[in-house]
Amino acid sequence: MTSRFLIGLSGNWGKEVVNGFKNSKLSNQCNHQYKIYAEGYAWSVSLKYILSCGSVPLIINPMYEDFFSRGLFPKENYLPIPPENICPSIKTAVEWGNSHPSKAEAIGKAMQDYIERLNMDRVYDYMYHLITEYAKLLDFKPVRPSTALEECNESLLCYADETHRGFLERSTATPSLSPPCKLPPRNFEMIKRKMEAKNIIIDKTQLIF
Repeated sequence: MTSRFLIGLSGNWGKEVVNGFKNSKLSNQCNHQYKIYAEGYAWSVSLKYILSCGSVPLIINPMYEDFFSRGLFPKENYLPIPPENICPSIKTAVEWGNSHPSKAEAIGKAMQDYIERLNMDRVYDYMYHLITEYAKLLDFKPVRPSTALEECNESLLCYADETHRGFLERSTATPSLSPPCKLPPRNFEMIKRKMEAKNIIIDKTQLIF
């Protein structure tokens, strides 16, 4: 690690455009021992990048949840930072990490392993089950309008220039060779116990930090 901290906030994009985005490469994030995630005013796309390098994530307790972040557990995947007392809490968390380097390294590695398992097949599984469960709540049968037109990949690509066409071709989704994963039986009691255990750790952290 070449430096201690990286704070997960949006950069000065106007300046980055002028400088050719030299200071905003995602790979440079992995040079930091600790990475701080600050949510800002809304959901942020940067969380998964902050969590992927194996650094120790310091997450200021967020208001918004991503579908994968609900499975994160404090002091196993990250160190929680209460928003009421941020700077002293970060100092305490870093001092703990520096005093327990093997435990801190294990937290970063556990987080990295978690994100590596979050491949596109798992993302599409989530989307499939989400849409399927929402469909059960509909009280009407969707009908395609008579004026609707079906578009194909080729019709989209023909409007793109050479650069955009390359991006579109690489981002095209293809059908999976395997069926979607099966959801386990619902266990609300288990989820409740997990959430209670998570909240207890976060509450204790607020008192300690």
